Amino acid sequence: MNIELDNSKKLLALNKPKGYIVTRSDDLGRKTVYDLLPDWVFSDGWMPIGRLDLESKGLLLFTRDGKIGNLLTKPKNCIKVYEIWVRGHVTHEHIIKAIKGVESPYGLLKALEVEKIGMAKAKTKLRVKIDEGKNRHIRRLFGSLKDPKFKTSLKVLSLSRVSIGDFKLDIKSGEWRFLSIKEEKALMKNL
Repeated sequence: MNIELDNSKKLLALNKPKGYIVTRSDDLGRKTVYDLLPDWVFSDGWMPIGRLDLESKGLLLFTRDGKIGNLLTKPKNCIKVYEIWVRGHVTHEHIIKAIKGVESPYGLLKALEVEKIGMAKAKTKLRVKIDEGKNRHIRRLFGSLKDPKFKTSLKVLSLSRVSIGDFKLDIKSGEWRFLSIKEEKALMKNL
């Protein structure tokens, strides 16, 4: 293991591609995020901080320090930013509902901020900020809203986590790196 002097010894980042599950092993033989990382990440007990589902991609942090993992996943502690493509026309009213929150069998699902950043035919690109992460939070939140034109549920077609706290994703899909000590301190400063 080659750790440079300015690298964190507590946190590493992976840009997770679609098609990998966030688990140490899988009974169904599917690819896991550990298939993308050196063997020592698994054997030395590095664990993912939070989850991204099979179809989601983007920033995933790993640590061996349970306290850091708990601090970064505790609701309200850390803002996560996602860029998503939604099938359907996302209106100003949808954005207001998403921020206000919608009740679901999993509790209240809501976003801190939703910004429309693009359109393509019947698809809308959004930047979504949340400070908690219930199971399939963003997919379920937007899936509970209806397209005003077609009267069908909005559907998240792609989801990519682009930042956690002050740490922004800056590596290619399938690649990993250690955070620097400076990045670690910036991420942990308000926790």
